[in-house]
Amino acid sequence: MTTPSDANSKSARQAWLRALERSAAIDREPDVTLPLLVDRWAERDPLAPALAGPGGAMSYAELAARAHRYARWGLAQSLRSGDVVALFMGSRADYLAAWLGLTRVGVTVALVNTQLVGEPLLHCLRVVAAKLVVVGGELAATLAEVRARLPKETAVWVDGARSADAALESALASVSADRVTPAECAPPTQDGTALYIYTSGTTGLPKAAKVSHYRLLQWSHWFAGLLDVQSHDRMYDCLPLYHSVGGVVATGATLVGGGTVEIRARFSASDFWRDVRDSRCTLFQYIGELPRYLVNAPSSTTETEHRLRIACGNGLRPEVWQAFQDRFKIPRILEYYASTEGNFSLYNCEGEPGSIGRIPSFLSGRLRVELLRFDVEAGEPVRNGDGLCEPCDVDEVGEAVGLVPQDTRRGGRFEGYQDAEATARKLLRDVLAPGDVWYRTGDLMRRDARGFYYFVDRVGETYRWKGENVSTAEVLSVLTTLPGVLEGVVYGVKLAGADGRAGMAALVVGANFELAHFRAALAARLPPYARPVFLRLLPRLEATGTFKPRKQDLLRDGYDPAAVVDPLYVDDARSATYRRIDADLYAQIAAGSLRL
Repeated sequence: MTTPSDANSKSARQAWLRALERSAAIDREPDVTLPLLVDRWAERDPLAPALAGPGGAMSYAELAARAHRYARWGLAQSLRSGDVVALFMGSRADYLAAWLGLTRVGVTVALVNTQLVGEPLLHCLRVVAAKLVVVGGELAATLAEVRARLPKETAVWVDGARSADAALESALASVSADRVTPAECAPPTQDGTALYIYTSGTTGLPKAAKVSHYRLLQWSHWFAGLLDVQSHDRMYDCLPLYHSVGGVVATGATLVGGGTVEIRARFSASDFWRDVRDSRCTLFQYIGELPRYLVNAPSSTTETEHRLRIACGNGLRPEVWQAFQDRFKIPRILEYYASTEGNFSLYNCEGEPGSIGRIPSFLSGRLRVELLRFDVEAGEPVRNGDGLCEPCDVDEVGEAVGLVPQDTRRGGRFEGYQDAEATARKLLRDVLAPGDVWYRTGDLMRRDARGFYYFVDRVGETYRWKGENVSTAEVLSVLTTLPGVLEGVVYGVKLAGADGRAGMAALVVGANFELAHFRAALAARLPPYARPVFLRLLPRLEATGTFKPRKQDLLRDGYDPAAVVDPLYVDDARSATYRRIDADLYAQIAAGSLRL
């Protein structure tokens, strides 16, 4: 008799084998790039829908033609291989056409976060030395604020609005949509840099990660295999197109399989299930907090009327997993671990709740990943007497690292950032043997006896308090299961006269939240050193475009009532309550006279 576990293992193995089979095409056809694969679908099934959404739709033939217009327009602007074009445009079909077209003639396209303004926006344009900026009309005013500080030779073309800058649409209409020939421009190699995709910038200014044509194909084919994408599939993509997940994984995997990408400019919890139903989507790409937003939303009659067969993404918290899958009747969840610049990924093809994936035995030689014992205070892996790092035991927490092999065609390549110094900081040398090189993820994980990996925290976000290491992610996973807590973020703050950092939680709470009950529940669920010393109650949690909380602002504010208008509380051991912090109480805390 076949058990559910057996069935899951068989299904997982089939998914892995499909991914391997699809990705093998990269080495069989070393001259092929993603834009050429779109051309193939345009020839095979020209009228099939490639992109859809409120912002417009394109068949495969229309997408290919539009991309060729962008390619030929780029050549007319004297853009050559290695030149950089910054794309600062909202999510719509033309976004994909723009970078597919420009990258096919060797241009590197920098996908700029549309939420940036001022100095961070200027930094992103400068760090890649953009020769030209393509800006959506809706963002033209934002760009205009920093325009005078760009190099004079940087050209700006505006799409979708009247402007003193060059009008893009009329220029595109004036060039041919025929396929660009090798005589016009030699096609790029797979090793050429296709995109710059920026890190989130939650802990500093964004870094521009290099993404080659090879990695675009690798991501696209791999996920197409794992998801078993067919031409009748429709991907619901409400993630930003400037991000590697929403802009490459969700789109590339669907396009190489001949499916349709339903592009949405933003995520809406209230409209989500109706929209998924009406657009007949079979696939959904999530990230970060989206599943939890949906679980926290009121019930609706449409929430189980969908055709989804897989929800795929990363960042699905363990405490949300089962509620998300059960309530909305999601047949399968494919959780994975990856980063834009990383040299390895993990995939949970078995649907093991809470896990970010594992490496099956038949792939262990292809992908080498280790967890290294880690010194939280030093912020570095532990070195032994021989100067080498030490692998973790089962269920021991350590930093995940991926081997950077000499033969980069076998996977594990690390392409780094535009900034050479930032690239060097991500590499760890002399790890398990003299001379070896490994990519540092900056993520703390543990691996169980079955080989499943579990995310614990980011390096630098785990802190020490009362002589113990505290994982912000693990504390938050407990807090968000307590009555009245809707969402939040946990971090450590400096405390006068104390070693380490005290825990602080910034929470968004509902009407049924009660401080006394919250404190009692914490005592039952967390050890004393892990319980938040400080609380901040927020009306909402500000997040990045990829739904990561803006923790740096919270860290900067701390627990000073002079800097924070939100209610602040401190856990007072003498009264066994969370007390509201005012100026007098803050003075006692600062002087170290309040027992915490």
